[in-house]
Amino acid sequence: MSRYVVSLGGNALGNNAEEQKTLLKTVAKPIVQLIKEGHEVVIVHGNGPQVGMINNAFADSPTTPDMPFPECGAMSQGYIGFHLQNAIKNEMHNQEMDKEIAALITQVLVDENDPLFKNPSKPIGAFYSKEEAENIEKENGFVMKEDSGRGYRRVVPSPLPVDVVEKNMVKSLLNNNHIVICAGGGGIPVIEKNNQLEGIAAVIDKDYASAKIAELINADYLVILTGVDYVYVNFNTPQQKALKNITVSELKPYIQSDEFAKGSMYPKVQACLTFLAYKDKKAIISSLDKAVDAFKLKTGTIITN
Repeated sequence: MSRYVVSLGGNALGNNAEEQKTLLKTVAKPIVQLIKEGHEVVIVHGNGPQVGMINNAFADSPTTPDMPFPECGAMSQGYIGFHLQNAIKNEMHNQEMDKEIAALITQVLVDENDPLFKNPSKPIGAFYSKEEAENIEKENGFVMKEDSGRGYRRVVPSPLPVDVVEKNMVKSLLNNNHIVICAGGGGIPVIEKNNQLEGIAAVIDKDYASAKIAELINADYLVILTGVDYVYVNFNTPQQKALKNITVSELKPYIQSDEFAKGSMYPKVQACLTFLAYKDKKAIISSLDKAVDAFKLKTGTIITN
């Protein structure tokens, strides 16, 4: 039996609630198969598109006051966690299994002096053309940046996770043989002031949060499921090359040469390296479509020390 932390990309969860419920039926199958084989599973999901939609909905409403980002993050954790719980529970019933699954509203501690607060970088919400992005910057004062050749998106600060407030609850649930969904969207960012927790406007990258969770619960595997089968160098060029089995030392030069897009593959690769710095474990980056084989180390970029 092994302990897995599975990180699901928010962009893979659809553009609305109904689409998300449909897509998660497919996502649930390989996760339930992993559980059926006797492994312990913790699931972390993204919320970049969803938290942006929630925030924009409040901002655009003439009758509803603006909703702070920590609260928007909590809302996204709630409804995405609800959909994941249902999808996984229903798939377990289909496979004649019965285990408990809990979605935790999770707070993640960050450092209020983290320099990343001064350089907003985390893309959230919808994609816009350059002209639309410039208008949004003028009208709302948002910071808009181009995202991996797909258009312009709003960016917000993305501090690094320091600790997970509910980590002992995650451990307790696992020790009682339950499935856990936690740190959705990277967790609700909080700072500590005078021994009091306080939400702060930011979005923690869910892959960094996944690595922190994996470290804290001593996971054997960190599996990041995204939109591509492998990590590639020279991505989307004639020289594109898939990285399959690779060590940390072999991967570091690619990071140092800025091979990976900051708003896309870079945090996934860096999260894997962070996890592997603590233990001699394995990290895998692959696509949702190939999740079954990725869990079995038959596909994807497999990173080891």
